[in-house]
Amino acid sequence: MVERPGIEVAVVMRRERLDNRWQPWRWILEDVVPQEAGFGTEARLMRRDDDAEQWLHPGFTVELFRDDAEGYYLNATTDHPCWFVLWRMDEPREGEEPFARPAAVSLSYHDAGRWLDAQETVEQVPAPPEVIEWLRAYVEEHHIVEPKRRKRPESFKRLEDRFGNPASVTTEKKFGGGGHE
Repeated sequence: MVERPGIEVAVVMRRERLDNRWQPWRWILEDVVPQEAGFGTEARLMRRDDDAEQWLHPGFTVELFRDDAEGYYLNATTDHPCWFVLWRMDEPREGEEPFARPAAVSLSYHDAGRWLDAQETVEQVPAPPEVIEWLRAYVEEHHIVEPKRRKRPESFKRLEDRFGNPASVTTEKKFGGGGHE
């Protein structure tokens, strides 16, 4: 089994009141924090007042994979490297409000892009300096810059039919008469 670098984190989600009669609450990602032993394994309410709630969701492992070094590179070289968190709304039980539940945490632009392409809810928050340095060290060791290849203009490509055989284009009419004589 391959040992991958990883860190344990917890996600903090915030439920805040809106001044909207159709949607009185909304959920947003508040933070990603280092996992601590006292967090337990289940989501728990950290703070509640009339206008907001904070929920802690522990137990996420963020691993770095060599084949995604490009995705980490894209994050590590931005002006504001960040955590990407995919989260979903649980179906509410009778008498309960819908509940936001994080599903995954990543430092890869590619992961975030795939999740967004799948029409998932993805939010980001800034990563702390020590995580950014850890990520940059990994990128320096594992990222290989692919040389840019010049794309040949379409006008220079040979024409092929759907079977890969050479094809040609002509303006000469071969069938159907209609010629002028």
